[in-house]
Amino acid sequence: MLSFDVASIPTDLFIGGQWRAGRGGDKLDVFDPSTGQVIAQIANASLDDAMDAVAAAHAAGKGWATTAPRKRSEILRRCFDLMIERRDMLAELISLENGKSLVDAQGEVGYAAEFFRWFSEEAVRLNGEISTAPGGANKILVEHQPIGVAVLVTPWNFPAAMATRKIAPALAAGCTCVLKPATETPLTAFALAEIYREAGVPDGVVNVITTSRSGPTVSAMLNDPRVRKLSFTGSTEVGRVLLREAANTVVSCSMELGGNAPFIVFDDADLDAAIEGAMVAKMRNGGEACTAANRFYVQRGIAKAFSDKLAERMGSMTVGIAYDKSVQCGPLINVKAVNRISGLVEDAKARGATVLAGGKSLDRSGYFYAPTVLADVSPDSEIAAEEIFGPIAAITTFDDEEAVIDLANGTEYGLISYVYTRDLARGLRVSERMDSGMVGLNRGLVSDPAAPFGGTKQSGLGREGAHHGILEFCETKYIAVSW
Repeated sequence: MLSFDVASIPTDLFIGGQWRAGRGGDKLDVFDPSTGQVIAQIANASLDDAMDAVAAAHAAGKGWATTAPRKRSEILRRCFDLMIERRDMLAELISLENGKSLVDAQGEVGYAAEFFRWFSEEAVRLNGEISTAPGGANKILVEHQPIGVAVLVTPWNFPAAMATRKIAPALAAGCTCVLKPATETPLTAFALAEIYREAGVPDGVVNVITTSRSGPTVSAMLNDPRVRKLSFTGSTEVGRVLLREAANTVVSCSMELGGNAPFIVFDDADLDAAIEGAMVAKMRNGGEACTAANRFYVQRGIAKAFSDKLAERMGSMTVGIAYDKSVQCGPLINVKAVNRISGLVEDAKARGATVLAGGKSLDRSGYFYAPTVLADVSPDSEIAAEEIFGPIAAITTFDDEEAVIDLANGTEYGLISYVYTRDLARGLRVSERMDSGMVGLNRGLVSDPAAPFGGTKQSGLGREGAHHGILEFCETKYIAVSW
């Protein structure tokens, strides 16, 4: 069913522009979640390999930082072009190692490529400032300089987009980097590394290492004085550990952490639009997304109609091998994810929830759980407090606007919220009161390279995308001068 040979994808470490085996010589298995079968074996980096990658990035740093912005821009634009040219192959590769449907994978490749196009344009617009000091004694010059070597740590759920969302602004700013992708989905990162080289990214500017020793490896890099930036996407739990580690050398940190997104539907909402938005917000990537709608709060007057219609839509989804073009929902990433979700559903049922669709794992090869809709979910259920990361829609009925705002904000997370209402005044009023970095108002999809992506509270620090994204990889320098 694949149009390419998996054996053609590199599986070694990419350091200093060269593919090389890990020093220890051991390998890690990569699995196809649709079948549970091993599809490749990749290099397992040692701490020495990681230090080699940091050294390569540092050695390439001065040359890349002094490369003309237009030159950097053209290289990034070439990365975009090559990704679009190879969209079908990259989508199939993502589906193979990640388990998302081909439609979702195609969308991810387009989204991931757009970061190179967007930041190719930002690279030549990293403008400074000039002003006169209020006292008149001197001029104030402000410029943005590359922060230095950046360590980029990305998760398995968006293996292309989470990498390009960091690499593109880092390169646009003039930084070099070491990417450590998740070992569940390393092949996409390796395929993209070949694209960077073909596009003209100089040796050492981007390095890619995979390792089973993530904690010690990242710790070693963060404690190397040549590393000045950490950009991490992953769980809040791991983010806390990395923030403590980064404090040792006061490394600048950007953190895109967990979410527990509320999806609020008021009685006056357009039901069809709310259902379409729910399908996108919940089922994009099979629910394995930090932006996925986790807690559905539906006002009583529309609750039954919404629940029944959502159950009909989710219950009729075609579930199967991700890279089969007819499939709408692929597998979860591994058996641990299936077991975890099963536990959340059973806990919700024990607390009074009703299963309207799904509610069980599927007895077949691979890691499958049926798209599930739960009604009458108690707010004190585990599923209401945890990030689900799977195809489960948990619905709770509400009556009062103030009460639902309190419910929506009653979490340590604050990444994204969704609000559906025909009343624009109410929509904007509620959106402003959502304690989250992003709000989808009558929209189930908000991610855009031109928009600042990030959260409040324990959902993260900093922003990715937009002009804000390039500034995360810059140091602001002030020069006082008189003339």
